[in-house]
Formats: sequence, structure tokens, C-alpha cells
Amino acid sequence: MPASHIHAAAHAAVPGFGIDAIHEAARRLTGHVVRTPLLNSPMLDDLVGARVLVKAECLQLTGSFKVRGALNALLALEEDARRAGIVAYSAGNHGQGVAAAARLAGCPAVIVMPSTAPRIKVDNCRWWGAETVLYDARTEDREEVARKIIEERGMTLIPPFDDPRVMAGQGTVGLELAEQARELGLTPDTVLVNCSGGGLAAGVITALDDALPGLANHIVEPAGFDKMARSLATGRVCANPHPPGGLMDAISGPAAGARPLAVLRHHDVTGLTVTDEEALAAMATAHRLLKIVIEPGGAASLAALLSGKVDARGKVVALVASGGNVDPAVYLRALAD
Repeated sequence: MPASHIHAAAHAAVPGFGIDAIHEAARRLTGHVVRTPLLNSPMLDDLVGARVLVKAECLQLTGSFKVRGALNALLALEEDARRAGIVAYSAGNHGQGVAAAARLAGCPAVIVMPSTAPRIKVDNCRWWGAETVLYDARTEDREEVARKIIEERGMTLIPPFDDPRVMAGQGTVGLELAEQARELGLTPDTVLVNCSGGGLAAGVITALDDALPGLANHIVEPAGFDKMARSLATGRVCANPHPPGGLMDAISGPAAGARPLAVLRHHDVTGLTVTDEEALAAMATAHRLLKIVIEPGGAASLAALLSGKVDARGKVVALVASGGNVDPAVYLRALAD
């Protein structure tokens, strides 16, 4: 199928999502989020035998790409809905992204978090001005807690990934990456994107396939939590066989997103997996050669490259370092290994 037909099909796969929506998101977000750097290290290039371009979303507001999608979804709301405020359920990067988006837009936000959430994440949401509502994950359902708040206060839910506005916001990572590669006079051959629910992967791959047709597209998931790869293979939304766990908890969510899956199925996407040990090694390499802090889930794509999961020799490889919110003890473990 010609590339133009593939793009048209992908745009039709999810109403409200496509390259035009990503460009509109970029216009909304201009001046509000960081145009994160595209990093390169000659030593890293030599290590893998390729030119490696690392999109450092770990340097984004709140230390993660998540604020892009949250703020785009928020700014797309009608004024009345915006004034009423927004709700998110998250124990990590999405909650902080929504809290930051609400502060930037000047509207109320409530973040529903498990009572076991790390104190630093709760405190960070509160620093951005959000109200936090804690629940007992053993006896309560987070979606039900959020639903009651929405009904009582007339607020709007901002989903973590399965939403066309969120996906479009995440796609601005891909727009920037393509622009920055052109500024360097480089054309990537391969892209690797960390994947959990799939919002980031769907957005980035849609943007890059439009700007740079013919890339080899790869999503990277934790070993044993490759729900999106299985979803792509079967054509239906798959869940992980056990609760989220392991060091790459940021990308080991319970199930793939239906909308991201619909988009990714219209692209030629290969699923890769990495182990916790490979992620830790990638974190250490990023520290040593790129001078950036990446959390385990945020290091998955670099781990796939370093561990030889892709044929990179002689190519230009782009990847997304999606987040840097790592527990200090985990980071020390990465540097000590």
C-alpha cells in the first residue's frame, strides 16, 4: 500500500486523531512545554556502531512526556469544562503531568492515587496545585473513586493514553524529533519508543511516519509485560497476565489502549522486550555518556539498542528517553551494577 494511503488509513482509525491533530496540539502547546533536546554522544555511537539520537523527554516538565498529552487534552476542552476542572487516576508520571497541565491552564485538578504511592509523587502533585485523593487499592477501584468525583463536581477525566487528544499531544515528541534531526542534517532509519498503553508510541510513530516515511518502527516493552506486541499480533486488546511489577513499572500497565492499538496496527511496527537488568545497564550508560537521568521504563528503548535487539550498525537510530522520575535507591543500583 502506498505510504499516503497508509497515513490516511491511520488517520481514519481513530476519530479526532491523526497528523493534523498532532500539528494542532503543537500549536496549543507552544510556549507551555519544553522543546526537549535531541542528544548525541560520539562514544555511544561508537559503542553500537550507529548514529544515535536520544529525545530527552526526561528533561520535560515533571520529568516525563506526560504533560504534553494532558495539557493538549485540557486546552481542547470547552471553557466551562475547563473551569470545572479535571481528574486523573495515576500513581506516577500521568498524575504529575495532569497536575502540571492544570496549573499551566489555571484550572482545578484532582489526582486519585493509591495510599501506597511514594510520598514524593504525592507531594509533587500537590506542589503543582492539585488536590490528591488517596484510596486503598486492596478494597477500592480507582476508576470508581474518580467517577464519584466527576459526578459530584462536574469535572472531566483526562485518561492516561486511550484518548485522541492525549495521543496527539504525545505525538508532538515525534514532530520535534523530526525537526531536530533535519536541523542536524540527519534522516533516521529506525525509531524505538517505550510503550505501555501506547499513547506515546501511537503519537510519535504517526508523526514520524508522516515526516520520514519508511522508518523501521519499534515499540519496546518489559519482558513478560508485552501486552501491546501481543495486541498487535492478535488484533485485539490484550492485558498483562499479572499485576504491574518489576523495575519498569512505568511501562508495565495492565492493558493496551484500544485507540493506540488501532493506530499502531496501521503502521509496520515491531515489538521488542527488555529485562530489568538491561534497563539498569541502559540507565548507567545514559548517565555516563549522555549525562542524563532516566528511570527504568524510560530507558527501555536505549536498553533494546544496547542489548542488540535491533540491527543498528551503520544506521541512524532515534529513540525516546520518556521519563526520569526514578527512586534514588534504584538509580544507585543502576550505577553500581
